[in-house]
Amino acid sequence: MIAEEALVKELKQKESRAKAFEVLVNTYKERLYWHIRRIVLDHDDTDDVLQNTFIKVYKNIDGFKGESKLYSWLYRIATNESLTFLKQKSKKADISDEELKNRMVENLQSDVYFEGDEIQLKLQKALATLPDKQKLVFTMKYFQEMKYEDISEVLETSVGALKASYHLAVKKIESYLKED
Repeated sequence: MIAEEALVKELKQKESRAKAFEVLVNTYKERLYWHIRRIVLDHDDTDDVLQNTFIKVYKNIDGFKGESKLYSWLYRIATNESLTFLKQKSKKADISDEELKNRMVENLQSDVYFEGDEIQLKLQKALATLPDKQKLVFTMKYFQEMKYEDISEVLETSVGALKASYHLAVKKIESYLKED
């Protein structure tokens, strides 16, 4: 895999941008797909958000200062694009964010791309009850096995706050699964 600094340098130069962007997409598309998928749940929506993420990255690469890792920056854009997408989707449907979350989980059962069993579905229902921040922290830590330091860089939050959010998310999920 190409070193991040070299890739960023190539992305910022006009003559190497197209080739470097192809490398960037091929390197990160799968990880970003699953990150986004855990937020928006639907496969087609995920593809749309992933495409929007890469468009935003392409348009804004010159503004990338290298103050964080490239992958943290990509995850931050993907996260923001996902949350914006969900807000717009609930607004278009004229329903609350909560109602949208519930519908998304219900739609998972009929999603041909969803490979989970009944337990996975229950976990998704439990996750739908969490506030966005707790859901993000939980999915990044639990499903993606990211370190708190990396999550901190992506979400721009202290490690202590993330640990507290994760702990609260786990407690809420446990109690949801027990009552069901």
